[in-house]
Amino acid sequence: GESPIAQVFAYGERYGGQLKRVLDGCQEIRAARGPQRVVLISRQAQRIAELLNERQITATPVEDVTEPAPPCSLTLVQGTLAEGWTLLAEGNPGDQGPAGGDGAIVHLLTDAEVFGWARPAPRRASRPAPVTPEAFFADVQPGSYVVHVEHGIGMFQGLVKLSLSGGEREYLMVEYAAGDKLYVPVYQADRLSRYVGTGEAIPHVNRLGTAEWEQVKAKAKKAVEEIADDLLELYAAREVTDGYAFSGDTSWQAELEASFPYMETEAQLRAVDEVKTDMEQSRPMDRLVVGDVGYGKTEVALRAAFKAVMDGKQVAILVPTTVLAQQHCQTFAERLKPFPVAVAMLSRFLSAKEQERVVEGLVKGGVDIVIGTHRLLSEDVRFKDLGLLIIDEEQRFGVVHKERLKEMRQEVDVLTLTATPIPRTLHMSLTGVRDMSTIDTPPEERLPVRTHVGEYDEVLIRQAILRELDRGGQVFFVHNRVMSIYAVAQQVRKLVPEARIAVAHGQMAERELEKVMLEFAAGNVDVLVCTSIIESGLDIPNANTLIVHHAERFGLAQLYQLKGRVGRGARRAYAYLLHSKYTGLGDTARQRLGTIGEATELGAGFRIAMRDLEIRGAGELLGRRQHGHIAAVGFDLYTRLLAQAVHEAKIRSKSATGHALDRWPAGASQDGQAEEEETAAYLQPLEPSVQINLPLDAHLPESYVPDEGLRLQLYRRLAGLTAQKGIDEMRAELEDRFGPLPAEAENLFYQLRLKVDAMAAGAKAITIEEGQIAIRANSLENLDRDRLQRRMGDRARVTRRAVWLPLDEDKGNGRWRVTLAAVLQAMVEGLEVES
Repeated sequence: GESPIAQVFAYGERYGGQLKRVLDGCQEIRAARGPQRVVLISRQAQRIAELLNERQITATPVEDVTEPAPPCSLTLVQGTLAEGWTLLAEGNPGDQGPAGGDGAIVHLLTDAEVFGWARPAPRRASRPAPVTPEAFFADVQPGSYVVHVEHGIGMFQGLVKLSLSGGEREYLMVEYAAGDKLYVPVYQADRLSRYVGTGEAIPHVNRLGTAEWEQVKAKAKKAVEEIADDLLELYAAREVTDGYAFSGDTSWQAELEASFPYMETEAQLRAVDEVKTDMEQSRPMDRLVVGDVGYGKTEVALRAAFKAVMDGKQVAILVPTTVLAQQHCQTFAERLKPFPVAVAMLSRFLSAKEQERVVEGLVKGGVDIVIGTHRLLSEDVRFKDLGLLIIDEEQRFGVVHKERLKEMRQEVDVLTLTATPIPRTLHMSLTGVRDMSTIDTPPEERLPVRTHVGEYDEVLIRQAILRELDRGGQVFFVHNRVMSIYAVAQQVRKLVPEARIAVAHGQMAERELEKVMLEFAAGNVDVLVCTSIIESGLDIPNANTLIVHHAERFGLAQLYQLKGRVGRGARRAYAYLLHSKYTGLGDTARQRLGTIGEATELGAGFRIAMRDLEIRGAGELLGRRQHGHIAAVGFDLYTRLLAQAVHEAKIRSKSATGHALDRWPAGASQDGQAEEEETAAYLQPLEPSVQINLPLDAHLPESYVPDEGLRLQLYRRLAGLTAQKGIDEMRAELEDRFGPLPAEAENLFYQLRLKVDAMAAGAKAITIEEGQIAIRANSLENLDRDRLQRRMGDRARVTRRAVWLPLDEDKGNGRWRVTLAAVLQAMVEGLEVES
């Protein structure tokens, strides 16, 4: 039959984090006699239960609800739901609060209503296409400068085919000074890397067959050995220093982390775990967290800060700009609102009296977390019990500030955040002496920013702004000249009179700038005409269009950071990099704008701007005096030399002290072995490569992989393989992508397996000499040649100079393949004379 009461659904009331109103409403419902019920589903149900308990209301969180709640009841559920609602008796549609009239039947509240945030639903169609592994090698192209480990800097001229020793093979041709040419076999493609210096200068091209390159390498090697010793000394000092070991996670820690309104990425969770593991050690933490713009470094910092506060320690967060300090303060205060944590800001936005109050709170312990600019490093700032220092973009601080930070590092745990991408090569070379976490995957909902590079166009600007306003968004208009910024703002007003426009720059009065930024963050300003003051870390998810005026005046790093200010949510973002139509672009500016325009894929900052972003990162980590050595040998080889120097320094330290300092950084224990193997493989190419010259057609035919650029990239991947397992996996991948391997590709994989076996056996060359196969090794004198000769019988001839094998006429399936494998295996098994 029909229900006697007609029922309607209505939106639940939004409380925006005002927990007192929520608790008051729940208390009134419990005291009332009407039929109302409240079901509260939250990721912080336990915390809400504690707050209710303080009001003598007992409500135990449950995992699910199996039957209807009784009247006047309050049910707490630990979980998540996108949005809540209120079920009303008809005639009371406006009565929506928890303490509403008798007509309301059920109030379902979620985190969206209580705290004002909700985890966004995934949009499956928006995932970017995966990047193939060889895309990381796309930077070596014909006409670009390259560095060969043994022969120095030359110009890459492309792939060429040559027929030598009865077989056709493909080679990488490099041209050196005076017309010298070097043909690099494809299995040695890992010996080449694109030259990356410290600026736009053309590198010095070497001559082949001279001692010049070895002298340059020797100087760079001496420089990196000094760095390795300094790093190891610093690391060893930290190992023996007693610090504070933080306790394990509390239940409140779990609730805070559950309140994160987005899905964490694996890399982000790994960084959090590594930071926590460091904090729980007795030695002072000094970890660097590297992540592209908008990849979630702030959340890592917030969780670390909360962990420190849970142990009764204070936290100082140092940021480069007052605007960023203000925003971080808002973020921390909002997320920590349900907990008894006092968050304060210390910057020029505050009056002298307000600053004095904050400083006093730090001394007496009334402030748990302070977020500020370099003002935090002043002599008058003292802490009652500082336990953690978080530094955002340390390279933005001056020398004096860094000295003060160096002092603090010896006393407390330090967490440094940077969006300056650290190259993978530098990361690997510092593994073991610098605790580093890399967040290299974008958030779940992130979309690449669509970038337009072109001349200044008023019609385009109006269309871009209106398109953003039509979808309820906001716009950054960047003009980096304070003198003319108000005139530019007036031009924008004329172009888009319907938009609400405000101006922000670093020379404004503190209160005025603060007011403008708050208005923009609140959505009361449509277009913010500003200088590059927004460059560092600003997070306004609703601002998804960026227009940069006179983009040619910005450096690559600045442009990339500015581009990171938009596209931080699940909405498509647009960046317009506009240059003047009246002044011609220089080659450098054109190249810079072209690079940033092409780098549209997510995480591009880790690969695009080697000349600017990555070199700056190296300079900050290693010291500016190293730039000359980087320019002389190229960035990749420099970091390989550094990796080897660190490895050797650790061995020396172990020999001198009797104990190892070569443990992997805290937090990497589960992957430590894999990382150690990878780093060992990374060190390998510095040793002289195995020369293989056998009568084989060994290459990837054009009919199999037609694109020359792709073949080059695949050759570089193949040449870097140093284990049989990796070769098998690569073979399976090629078969899956391109089909069954042709004979030439099969020979190439055989050659790669031979190279790995030869490296393990200590062989330096396998060549054709006098119609026979000769295996030569540096350690042949130490080989038990008589024993090896007995084992091989008439299949081989062992002499002082080499192991000789007969070359069968049947080159395709000759016995020499089997014999060659047996000899190398015997050498690996250690047929050496007892010393």
